[in-house]
Amino acid sequence: LKQTMDNPWTAFLAEHPIGTEIEGEVRGITEFGLFVGLGPDLDGMVHINDIAWDKSGEQAIEAFNKGDIVKAKVLDVDVDKERISLGIKQLSGDPIEAPADGGAGVKRGSTVTCTVTEVTSGGVEVEFGSPAMKSFIRRSDLSRDRADQRPERFAVGDKVDAKVISVDRSSRRVSLSIKALEIAEEAEAVAQYGS
Repeated sequence: LKQTMDNPWTAFLAEHPIGTEIEGEVRGITEFGLFVGLGPDLDGMVHINDIAWDKSGEQAIEAFNKGDIVKAKVLDVDVDKERISLGIKQLSGDPIEAPADGGAGVKRGSTVTCTVTEVTSGGVEVEFGSPAMKSFIRRSDLSRDRADQRPERFAVGDKVDAKVISVDRSSRRVSLSIKALEIAEEAEAVAQYGS
């Protein structure tokens, strides 16, 4: 009898194929994610890892309350298991990947302007880009000059330019170096004007 009646999951999938954007009310919040109401007896789940690109799931989920209206993208509909997977972060492109609008994304060799967010004995933590991404510049990468490889010469809020020396898409880590940028700029100046 259940099969003969219109299955709400099949109906949902027909109306909202994977990739469509939907809006719903947050009905529940658990340690695994957000439950979003999609109809009278239908909920979708935004897994904790699909809330934000730039924050941990635990941090990202704190921004939501029951009753909030959220927009999300349909990631998967499993009719047999009666599950609808949604993603909020998928509404905006992954800042590490090249955006669909033809922008650059984060590329090895490119220069980024960062803001210092924390100074430690081992280096400085910075963030850059929009949405903001975090990175750590190690002490040895703070300057070409050993005398200037002192994290304490930086203050929280300082703007610094650094070169992207590696991008690990799987771990979402971007390694930056001020030293590599200084070396590249000097090499460019020598090529342009002679030593």
